[in-house]
Amino acid sequence: MSTVSRRPASSPRELARAADRLSFLYLERCTIHRDSNALTVETAEGTTHIPSATIGTLLLGPGTRITHQAMTVLGETGAGVVWTGEHGVRSYATGRSLSRSSALAEAQALRWANPRTRLETARAMYRLRFPDEDPAGLTRRELLGREGTRMRDFYRAEAARTGIRWKGRHYTPGDFTSGDPPNQAITAAAQAMYGVSHAVIAALGCSPALGFVHSGHELSFVLDIADLYKTDVGIPVAFDVAAESPEDIGARTRRALRNRIHELRLQERIVADIRRLLVAESAVADEDTVSLQSDHGQYVAAGVNYGEGNW
Repeated sequence: MSTVSRRPASSPRELARAADRLSFLYLERCTIHRDSNALTVETAEGTTHIPSATIGTLLLGPGTRITHQAMTVLGETGAGVVWTGEHGVRSYATGRSLSRSSALAEAQALRWANPRTRLETARAMYRLRFPDEDPAGLTRRELLGREGTRMRDFYRAEAARTGIRWKGRHYTPGDFTSGDPPNQAITAAAQAMYGVSHAVIAALGCSPALGFVHSGHELSFVLDIADLYKTDVGIPVAFDVAAESPEDIGARTRRALRNRIHELRLQERIVADIRRLLVAESAVADEDTVSLQSDHGQYVAAGVNYGEGNW
């Protein structure tokens, strides 16, 4: 078998754009290896080949083993990797590829460091989520208060739409099964959306920590971006799945959400929204410059916990 050093790294032209990739892939109880530029997933049922350049985020659940060569090809193609707990709803560590451009990171830092532009960006995020309301003049604390009120109303509306009895949002960190079916589905959807958002943010070279609505967390910007798509994508999918059946709700929610993300081309929308929020469109570098390709195919491991945000 050939070694990693004898295989040429993928060129930028061979890589899929962040906007065009499979949003996320959850694997558990398997062994992941490399065959050329593809991943091989070995289970009791056999072996499956997956083109590595098509993966946006790889979620590794319990019972997975991944080889050094598999991690190397993921580093070359810039895929995000997150090690998760049971049901894929708690993150323990993540591998992040290194971007070749600092353009968006510099723009993000400039907007974050200035209190005026930081608040302007938080208000712009609120407008993206709730276009029927103008948040001009609101402080960050007032934005959070209105967001909380609107989310409680939205949960009740989704429960009425799907005919589910709703007792409120309840989540116990580390205990997925403590929630009722709709809460379990919302938790599963939230964690998957955090993973997708994190992968796109890292691919574009932005800092996961420099948030505009959330603050004080190493993944504040990840929570900010994932929140943009709660009412459009994550929560409606969760309620739809919970209304169908309480069985295997975590896996079914992930599959339904993955299909919905693909249908909406959500990653393309995330890329566009991040650019629109951070810099003027004319000042943004070409997508080939801000690509998923890392300079050295290198990964940095860091222990993280997405927690539950305010889902």
